[in-house]
Amino acid sequence: MSSHAVLFDMDGTLVDSEPLHYETLLEAIAAFSGTVPDDFENRVTGTTIADCHAMLRNETGFTANLDAFVKAKYAAYIDGAIRLKLRPGAAEVLAYLEKAGVPYAIVSNSDRMLVDANLRAVGLQRPDFISVSRNDVREGKPAAEPYLRGAYLLGVEPSHCIVVEDSVPGARAGLAADMTVIGWPEPHRTDLTFPDGVVIADPEDLLSSLQSLLSAAAQ
Repeated sequence: MSSHAVLFDMDGTLVDSEPLHYETLLEAIAAFSGTVPDDFENRVTGTTIADCHAMLRNETGFTANLDAFVKAKYAAYIDGAIRLKLRPGAAEVLAYLEKAGVPYAIVSNSDRMLVDANLRAVGLQRPDFISVSRNDVREGKPAAEPYLRGAYLLGVEPSHCIVVEDSVPGARAGLAADMTVIGWPEPHRTDLTFPDGVVIADPEDLLSSLQSLLSAAAQ
């Protein structure tokens, strides 16, 4: 067993779910006759549903109740989740970690019902699989708590964990937890500016960056 571990963000990192998230977010907004702020899709990546609701309320005067908005969005998402797949390149990374005996977990800013829907869709829902949802912590990303929780559940020191993230808030959370962070942007988001100290991986090749960091850590 490796003394190091890998903690993956879920949406847009391990699971190719960001398009479904945005599609169902727009459906929920339209259901309440809302409008969308400028650059909304880019700005909500990596945030929580409560953050999205606050942005809509503050910038467009959105009047829908948060609970009703969440219910509409989540119902649409769960209906569509069956078609989700792992992000290209993720399956080979997981296979490598399994073979090398490196433990890994998912640390998400999404609520538990969405995390579980994703895990079911991509075949990762099993009794021994560790995942952290927004409901499992007091503060979500960019706070350190979600990643610290993941390290605790795996029984690995935070400084021995490698975080893989596609969003800036998530990368900040990993750094705040004193972990090594790989920024793995989606191919259409290579314009993202990750914080200093983040190792940037090729959108088409996460495995090489991860292998290099794990090899260096083992020396």
